[in-house]
Parts: sequence; structure tokens; C-alpha cells
Amino acid sequence: MTKQSKDDYPQIKYRLFRMVSVGVVDDAINTCYDVVSTLALLLNLTVTVMNTYEKLSKSYGGIFHLVEAITVAFFAIDYFLRVYTSDCLYPNYGVKWSLVKYITSFSGLVDLLSFLPYYLPIFFPAGAAVFRMFRVVRIFRLFKINAYYDSLNVITEVISSKKQQLLSSVFMILILMLASSLCMYSVEHEVNPSFANAFSGIWWSASTLLTVGYGDIYPMTTLGQLMGIIIAFLGVGMVAIPTGIISAGFVEQYQRLKKMGESKEERLPFIQITIQNRDAWNGKRMDQIALPEGLFIVAMKRGENIFYPQGSELIRSNDHLLLAGREAIFATGISLKKIVLGRRHPWAGKEVGALNISRQSFIALIVRSKKPVIVDEKTILRSEDEVYLYSRKQDELEIEE
Repeated sequence: MTKQSKDDYPQIKYRLFRMVSVGVVDDAINTCYDVVSTLALLLNLTVTVMNTYEKLSKSYGGIFHLVEAITVAFFAIDYFLRVYTSDCLYPNYGVKWSLVKYITSFSGLVDLLSFLPYYLPIFFPAGAAVFRMFRVVRIFRLFKINAYYDSLNVITEVISSKKQQLLSSVFMILILMLASSLCMYSVEHEVNPSFANAFSGIWWSASTLLTVGYGDIYPMTTLGQLMGIIIAFLGVGMVAIPTGIISAGFVEQYQRLKKMGESKEERLPFIQITIQNRDAWNGKRMDQIALPEGLFIVAMKRGENIFYPQGSELIRSNDHLLLAGREAIFATGISLKKIVLGRRHPWAGKEVGALNISRQSFIALIVRSKKPVIVDEKTILRSEDEVYLYSRKQDELEIEE
């Protein structure tokens, strides 16, 4: 699989991709599209619920059907726009496989089922009742609101981080459910017609272990009742396990966020560069740039608009990039110092080779009139020069400014 080049993304396609991407609000069009998309979903769900009331359905059924038709048409257009721009969403997979990846993804299936069941009865009238059931899938589009609210993202992050523990607890519940159903079937099936087969035992064990207790199936023998009491107690403990895992995950997540909020600020050096036509970065996406370790792009300004790194954002000529890096102190104990030479500075007017500095220190760069100067032993320092000096921490240089 090869990455897409700039030519693979026509301007209109990439513009549409930015528009349909949830949470990208860098200009008015993208913001308006997200607002319209959210309103369409809320209107669709509202009329779906209100249409279940007989009085409202008789009085305003026509309006409800019109609103549903308009919002579903919007969902269909949104889906086809996402299909068209799928290669921008998955740039590493190529046009064909990015299309397959989006269509088969959870988000792609939800987007498809948001509108398809509405139109299927036109071609298959006999299955209208079944198709209406699939319209409930539209509610999963609400998960896209996660892009705007950090509190909702916390829920997703907790479930994702604790998925292994949750799967283990569910597996334990299933094992206990199967074991208890087989035990109750063995004890009760001869005298209790409710336990006619193993599945009847599974239904009873599920309602008992999950503390629902419908009461439609219950043990009649003394041994079965004793086993039911024990299984009910075990059910309380089993249900508490995933609850405790999720609760602990929330506590850990909020503690981590609290520590991040209370952490000390670190002053990072920033570099602003302007991209020219001949620059190697021109026409590349942000995720295609191989930056040195510790250096990263924090913002990009294009005209009056400011973009934040999205990975797939294309860099163009005349863009202004803001880069940040960590403090220039290496693990070996070497630090970078900047010295601006004044008129009376002892180094002004001297050659670099004649300076009395430690062997553990050396001048790496001289900036003169905002232009770098190649340094050698014959280079003469001048006042107003910016001298960048590498030196070890233990070397205390007494240098006049």
C-alpha cells in the first residue's frame, strides 16, 4: 500500500473531506456543516419518537414524514460524500482499499444504515417492518458528538483502556451462567416443566445473575432453591466486577487529567517558518514530514486562518508553520546557550580561534543580521552578533553580555 501524493487529492475533494470530518471547525463552512449535521440527527430522532404517539401522529404525521424524508436524504448525501473522500481519510491504503475500509468500518456501517432502511421498502415492500427496526441504528450517529465534548471522550477512553478487563469479566459471567443453567437443569427438569432444556436454564441464570428476576422461571425443589440462593449471591458479585472496573477507570482517568492540569509549565522554544515553492515540505501532508525527535508542528497559519495539526492537512506555499521543541539540553549534559554580543563585549572584534573558552565548549552558530554565518577559526565576531554556544553544564563560563 502506497501513500497518496498531492496530485491524488483534487482541491474540491480535500475541501469536501474537511467539511464532512467531524470536529474540524477551522472555517465557517465546516462549522455550519457540523451544526446542520447535528440538527438533522436531533430532528430525525425527535420526529421518530413523536411519531410513536397516536394523537401526534394523526395530527402532524405529514410534517413528521416530511422532516424524516429531508433528514434521511441529508444522511444519504453525507454518506456518499464520505465514500468519495475515503482515500483522504485513509491515505495509506489507496483509493480502492480505503473505500473498502470505510464501508466495512463501524462508522461506515452506521452511516449506511442511517438512510438505507428508509428506501429499501420501495424495492422490497414485504420487509417494511424489518427495515423500520434498523432505523434505530441512526442513534449511534450521536457518538460523533464525542469530537466536541471531552467529558464524552473520557467514557470512550475508559472503556478502551479497560477493554481487556471488561472482556475477562464478561467471560467469567458467561461461564458462571452456563454452569448454573446446567446445574439447575440437572436438578429441576424432572419435576419442573419450566426447565425443559438447557436454554431454559440459561434464561433463568441470566435473569438471576443479572439481578433482573422476572419470576417466569423459578426452582421448585429444595435443592434447586438453595442453588438459586447461592447463584443469586454470586450474580451480585459478578455484576459488581465490571462496574468496579469502569469506576476505577474513571478515577484513574480523572486523576491523570488532574495531574496534567497541576503539572508545572515548561517553556518550549518556538520556531516560525514560511514555506516557499522550492521547499521539500510544499505539497506534503503533515504526517508525511519526518521531523527530528523532540520537534513537532503546533499550528499552521494560512492567510487569516489558523489550522491545528490533523495529520492529513496539506502544507502549501506561503503557509506559516509554528514548530516547537523541548529545551535544548541533552542527556550527556550538554546545553545550548545564546549570547548576544554588545559593543563592549570582550569577544567583539576577535577571531573565534583566539577566544579563551573551555575545550568542552564551542561556537556552533553565528547569526548576523538575521542570517547564519559559517563558523571557522578565522571568523571575526562583531557586535550585535547572536552566538550559539554548546557547553557542558559543569562549565561555568563568565561571559559579559
